[in-house]
Amino acid sequence: MAAATSNRKATLTLPSDSEILVTREFDASKHLVYRAWTTPELVKRWWVGQRGKAISAEIDLRVGGRWRYVMVTHDGFEVAFHGEYKEVVPNERIVSTEIYEAAPEGEALNTITFAEQGDRTLVTILMQHRSKELRDMVLQTGMEGGLQEALDLLEGLAQSLA
Repeated sequence: MAAATSNRKATLTLPSDSEILVTREFDASKHLVYRAWTTPELVKRWWVGQRGKAISAEIDLRVGGRWRYVMVTHDGFEVAFHGEYKEVVPNERIVSTEIYEAAPEGEALNTITFAEQGDRTLVTILMQHRSKELRDMVLQTGMEGGLQEALDLLEGLAQSLA
């Protein structure tokens, strides 16, 4: 799937020593962005950006439900993340834990909000880490580049669902 044609990019800020805040506006309606974010077959089409191939996306979208995404990078390295949903407000807000399985001590709490702005959607992702060291470790992984790629694909996918 090609990246979206917009030149929109996510903005990444550090509101505290343990937090990463990502904001991104999408040229797609809120319910379509949310659908692409929460449907396993759709997540597999955007989540890895250009970094490899998603081989699994499991989503049990309810409080207490679990999620798990697995990808294989272009050089054959398997990367997996999982977590548990703490709050789910359809089309509005998702709060869940996130654990990179190769470094389980780095658990984060992510709050994703979907806000309609006319015919666009503003998505905010607040990643709360246990310490500055863990937050900085995440930043040093190159996550921002992969995230930009993934969100570009997410926008194009959400637009295609209209």
